[in-house]
Amino acid sequence: MTEEYNVIYSPVAVEDITAIYAYISFELKAPETATNQTNRIRQGIKELRLFPNRHAHVDWEPWSSMGMRKMPIDNYTVYYLTNAEKHTVTIVRIFYGGRNVEDIMNEKCCLL
Repeated sequence: MTEEYNVIYSPVAVEDITAIYAYISFELKAPETATNQTNRIRQGIKELRLFPNRHAHVDWEPWSSMGMRKMPIDNYTVYYLTNAEKHTVTIVRIFYGGRNVEDIMNEKCCLL
């Protein structure tokens, strides 16, 4: 039997999903769409409890060496780390797919 992983959101990832909701709801004036989108993101993240290593590693350093993985959900990408010993998945960041994520992640300290 496969042991489930515990999914943890970093504080920055919580800010990311809150910002996604706010942008869609208030800037685009589509609160129902905002709710649906953030629910799909959360559901995709929840599914990482089983087989979290099924998604690809990022291909840029230093994040690749750290084992950072990426999971696409609609027009967004979830970046996360797994810890097999502790059976945890840490959601590091959630970005809109059209952004230059490599530059953002390398410019700022975005981890826990």
